[in-house]
Formats: sequence, structure tokens, C-alpha cells
Amino acid sequence: MDTICAVSTPHGMGGIAVIRVSGDNALDAVQRRWRGKPLSQMSSHTAHLGHIIDSHGDLLDEAVLTVFRAPNSFTGEDVVELSCHGSMWIQQQVVATLIDAGCRAATGGEFTQRAFANGKIDLSQAEAIADVIASQSRASHHVAMNQMRGAFSRKLSALRSQLLQFVSLIELELDFSEEDVTFADRSRLTTLATNIKSVIDSLAASYHDGNAIRNGLPVAIVGPTNAGKSTLLNALLGDERALVSDIKGTTRDVIEDTIVMGGTLIRFIDTAGIRESQDVIESMGIERSFKKMDEARIVLWMIDATAPAMELDEFYSQVHDHCRDKAVIAVVNKIDASTAQPAIDRLNTLSFNGKIVKISARESTGVDQLKQEIIAQAALPGVSDENAVIVTNSRHYHALVRAGQAIDRTLQGLESNLSGDLLSQDIRECMHYLGEITGEISTDDILGEIFAHFCIGK
Repeated sequence: MDTICAVSTPHGMGGIAVIRVSGDNALDAVQRRWRGKPLSQMSSHTAHLGHIIDSHGDLLDEAVLTVFRAPNSFTGEDVVELSCHGSMWIQQQVVATLIDAGCRAATGGEFTQRAFANGKIDLSQAEAIADVIASQSRASHHVAMNQMRGAFSRKLSALRSQLLQFVSLIELELDFSEEDVTFADRSRLTTLATNIKSVIDSLAASYHDGNAIRNGLPVAIVGPTNAGKSTLLNALLGDERALVSDIKGTTRDVIEDTIVMGGTLIRFIDTAGIRESQDVIESMGIERSFKKMDEARIVLWMIDATAPAMELDEFYSQVHDHCRDKAVIAVVNKIDASTAQPAIDRLNTLSFNGKIVKISARESTGVDQLKQEIIAQAALPGVSDENAVIVTNSRHYHALVRAGQAIDRTLQGLESNLSGDLLSQDIRECMHYLGEITGEISTDDILGEIFAHFCIGK
């Protein structure tokens, strides 16, 4: 393989920059641009101080060189990392002189792709590396690290091993079909297939939480016009994100922004005020409000404590069906007003069984208490479990769904006493989709799509 090089630290000027080199000729190429202890005398996983020179022998920088000898490196090849000063000019010159010494500029994700190609990691672990780099919260970091360490891969490997044993017994029967020999006990196979289905379904179901961890747990702020939704969004974010006005219908479209709270990425969604409107644009915004309410995991029901109790009843009847099976927090706003108590009393008479938090969004009174309630409701089971596997990747989810469909057909075939060759086909299809996740079954198109999203230098 070509010897590749790239800056692995973020683009820009900093205290130091790390230039990574990997390939069969990594040691020789770097040696041509190194003044110091010869690389041939360096043990693997050791660091050495020396100087980088250009093709004319002129000094470029003083640097620390770290060598990782194959196969005990990230890529499985000889790897050299040069830690030099973070000047943009120095970085450019070091990369240029390495290319002149026989290296090639790495493409995005090429180091990780080589690690996958050389069997150092599987495909799901490679994708987890990108997720670790992109993690924005403690929860997303924990899930990505767990996957990068191979928890997901081990679970899939165990499933494929069981399926392989399963299909081997069935296909062995086919080889001895004329002797009428039975190797595969159908009741035992049914039990095994049922257990496999349970694990696949559980993994697929975890994507509901995984998607929220990765992209932000959606929290919709809903309510009638002028209830203080936009003011609350600004208070929660600590920024003037939404336009605030006393004019009804100011917010006509959905406004979204994210913030980390309690270690979880929260995606707040400020929606258009829900009311009867003849305005076409406002009506479209209200329609989107209901859609976002359906998608949300948590709904903040904004209640204007100064509004008539009848308005509260009407709104509750409008949104009640959209809030089934969701965590709903009734946020009673404008509690500083002298007319606030009747609205609170009326809320207590409704069949509302969610949490009630009293605030003044304009004065930020009670907002901290509301944040704590959101954090409590946003807690996702399994995130803190070291052994839990939570699927966050849509590619993995769709592969699991197809694997689940294949194992469903297997169970139906066992129940209807389907012939072994047809059973074998469904089992192998299930194995195929599980193998797609880890890369045991892959195509250049899939690999190209995955690694195209990696940064250069990783």
C-alpha cells in the first residue's frame, strides 16, 4: 500500500500539531526528513526528540517523533507521528516535505479505513471512532466509546456464531437427506431462533433512544399564542435565539437549537402558537407544531397563568391526543401576575397527571427548577450501563430490521415445517445483514459512503 501522511490535529494554529504517517515505507520516508536518532534503532511505542528538515537539508522545526511498528499500531502498518509546533506554515511545509520524500496525502478517513482493512477493527468500530470525535455530550460519548471498544461487535458476533451453528445442522441434514437422518432438533432450533429474534429486536428498539442521544433528545415547547414559549426558549438556551413580541402569532415556524443538560444533548423546539387562524402561513406553522409535538420525547406545555380558564380547557383538548405516551411538563408561566392562581387551580381539576412547574420566563424565575425536571425526564435507561449496547447509527438500525425480518421468516418456516433448504436461505440472509454491520459483508460503495464522512488525518 502507498505510504500516506496527513495532519491529524484540527485545522488551524495551535500549540502543537501532529502529522501522522502510515504505510510500508513510513519509517524510510520519515528518516529522509529526520535529524536525530535513526528510526531503525527505535523500539515501537517510543518517543524521541529531534529535528525535521526539508528536501534541501534546511531545518523546519524541532519535533517529537513517536514510532509504532506493525502490526502493533492503529492501522496495523508502520506508523510514525511527528509532534511539531502548531504554526500553519510549519504544518504545510512538513506535509509537503514528507510528500516529496515518497508519501501521499491521505484522504478522509483513510487511516481508519486501513485499520479496518488490516483487521484491527471492524466496520461498526470504525464508525464509532467518528462518533467519538463528533460526540457532543457525556451520553453520546459513553455510547460511542462502548461501541468502539467492541461491545456491539461482540454481541453481533455471538449472534452470527449461533446462526452459523443453526444453519450448519440444517445443511448437514440436506447432505444426508436420502438416509432420513435428523441432526437438527426442530424444537431446539425454534428456541434458539426465538432467543436470537429477541436480541435483534432489542437492539433495533434501542435506536429510538440512540437517535435521541446522537441528534439531541427532542423537547417541544407548545402552547397558545403569547404564552411565553419563545421567551422560555431564550431563557433555557441563555441566548436570544427566538424573536419575542407581544403581537400574537410572531412565531410562525419551528425554531430549534441544542444545549447539553445533565450530560444529555437536548434539542429544544419552539413551535408556533396553536390557535384558530385564517392566515395561510401561520396555519402552516401550526400544522408543523403538531407534527413536532408528535416527534418529541418531552412536551413542555406552556400555560399562560393570566389567560381565562376556558382557553386552558380548549388547548388541553386540542393537544391531549398528541401527548399520549410522552413525558409532559405543564409550565405555568407568568406566575408573578396577581391573577395566576385560578389557572393553577383549573389545571389541577383536569385529568393531567404530568409534572407542574411554575415559572416566570421573562424574569427567569423557576427556570432552573424546570431544567432539573427536564434532566430527570430525559434520563435514558442503559446509558450509564457499561455493558449496554445502544444503536445510534441508522445504517445499523436498518440492517437489524432486515435481519429481524429474516429470522421472523425462519420462525414461521419452523412452525410450518418448511424444508431445510428454504430455512437455510432465511438464516443465511439474517447472517448477511448482521455481517453488513460489522463489515464481514461489505461493498466498496458502502465503505466509500462511510469513510467519506471522516475528517482527514483520521
